[in-house]
Amino acid sequence: MDDCIFCKIIAGEIPAFIIHEDEESVAFMDINPATPGHVLILPKTHIRDIEELDEEQAGRLMMVAKAIGQKQKSALGADGFNIVQNNGKAAGQTVPHFHIHVIPRYAGGPQVAAWTPTSPTREQLSEIYIRLKD
Repeated sequence: MDDCIFCKIIAGEIPAFIIHEDEESVAFMDINPATPGHVLILPKTHIRDIEELDEEQAGRLMMVAKAIGQKQKSALGADGFNIVQNNGKAAGQTVPHFHIHVIPRYAGGPQVAAWTPTSPTREQLSEIYIRLKD
């Protein structure tokens, strides 16, 4: 896609700190990291979001995420890592090209993937359950 910043990175039109590349995917450092070592993983083909991703691609990309998270722990001393994937503007997706964030977490560091828990009633949970179950 001509106006996609990630497609331009893949094509070599925009420089990036690429830490992994294979035939189908690329992983590079986020230029606005949540924590030091924050990495983005994406397919080389332009795929808008997870709804366009097939199961095989998803599996391969998740294995890359696992390997990068392990490397963040061993090479950077991270205590853990978050794997985050946003779909659509309302969910925080800022670039319409499927990507996975692998964010190293450090003891005492900032909260990265956090939310304020709510307390729905049993009736509310039941109503949502009925709508979502198969």
